Amino acid sequence: MTKKERLLNAFHNKPVDKVPMGFWYHFSPDEDLGQETIDQHLALYRDTDMDMIKVMCDGYFNYPNPYISRVTCANDWYGLTPLGEDHPFISKQVERAKGVVNAVHGECCVFYNVFCPMSQLRFGTSEELLMRHIKEDPDAVCHAFEVIAQDTMALIRRLITEAGCDGIYYCVQNAEKFRFSAEEYRRLVTPAELKVLTYANSLSDNNILHCCGWVGDANRIEVWQDYPSRAVNWAVYVENMTLSEGKKFFGDRCVLGGFDNRKEGILYAGTYEQIAAETVRLIQETGTRGVVLGADCTLPSDIDHERLRVVRRTLDGLADNL
Repeated sequence: MTKKERLLNAFHNKPVDKVPMGFWYHFSPDEDLGQETIDQHLALYRDTDMDMIKVMCDGYFNYPNPYISRVTCANDWYGLTPLGEDHPFISKQVERAKGVVNAVHGECCVFYNVFCPMSQLRFGTSEELLMRHIKEDPDAVCHAFEVIAQDTMALIRRLITEAGCDGIYYCVQNAEKFRFSAEEYRRLVTPAELKVLTYANSLSDNNILHCCGWVGDANRIEVWQDYPSRAVNWAVYVENMTLSEGKKFFGDRCVLGGFDNRKEGILYAGTYEQIAAETVRLIQETGTRGVVLGADCTLPSDIDHERLRVVRRTLDGLADNL
């Protein structure tokens, strides 16, 4: 079974010859290093023998619409217009993804990291300003979300149809319990967020939903429960929801993750024996169908690759029992 066949079988809850795995980390969060960034993704993939590649959007977190600098009051958001699909913010990301896709020649699935509209706007301005404006004029801010959704859909279309990505890794955030009630989130954030994901699903049947627990505060994860995707990844150790529990919660979809991504977790700080034992425990708990072993979120970039190879070798050893 090829890596691509293995991963897609897992995505569709079909038998696999061994449980696939996928991990990632940031290479240069604040800048695009061109070919070097492409090479770094390929080196991680080849050095650890993973079954998939998630291409990071390093250097493209902040939504770079120049109009944002002119926003002084909430009502100003009505003046925001899209960047357009040929803007370098989109074209450069497509170029990166295409470089990775072309290099692996169909050997494995390639996904590109795409943030939801609210997060892109939060990165492009400030959390304090954004949350204040949502309270002052929610309709104006929702207009901004819709504009960013248009640019995000243009990016996704080019990533899948032009760069050849198998799908996207769609990162939804901002549902922390301190930020919104569930009703507020569904009313204010979900429409643009779901519009993007629905569009991605019209282009690929193999998109990953990432319910990000990035600040360590539990999310109202139920707001994402019905978001359609082929696979789901969430912060097991933030949401206190195991892989097996999450598989039920998300309607028996393929689950991705299991390991704590933080530096205090077994994957980063444990012994090789502990990593192997945790790999076995996760498979025994969750089963072998519809499972991709990975982490809650992005790993520390200084992690020893041998730790990931331990997971690989352990999964290879478990394959005899499938």
